Amino acid sequence: MLYNGVELEARDIPTGEIVSKLLISKGTVSNDLSFLRKQAIENLQHHIHEVVPMEYQKCMTGMKSNLKETLEIANSVTDPRVKLQARAIVSDCYKFILDMSTNAGVVSDAMKYVQQKTAEISTLNTLQKIEERIDTTEGEETTANGIY
Repeated sequence: MLYNGVELEARDIPTGEIVSKLLISKGTVSNDLSFLRKQAIENLQHHIHEVVPMEYQKCMTGMKSNLKETLEIANSVTDPRVKLQARAIVSDCYKFILDMSTNAGVVSDAMKYVQQKTAEISTLNTLQKIEERIDTTEGEETTANGIY
């Protein structure tokens, strides 16, 4: 049975309601939501570590290319209006490049933040598994030598 766990969770539909509507076990819903959360973390990490740096590099390369070409135009034309307009574009290119260069720390901070939160989530998942094991063994009766 297919359902969109993220969509249901986004609508704040309680797990119990999902279970009763779809006639599936609470464990299945919990496992599915846990899987979807992990998948979302992996997708975000991929985006931050792979997509953002590449897009940053493409933007920086494109802006430097625009800067170079606009400087060539500004230096080769004789019409003062065209020269002035080219210089205004050059100025904008420099501002954009400076902004990208100084805000690179934001990307770096975001990557560190995601790594921190990933570690925290991993710790929480480990603690949750330990807690679940404790919950499942609480009801069992044992003797000193382990014979029931």
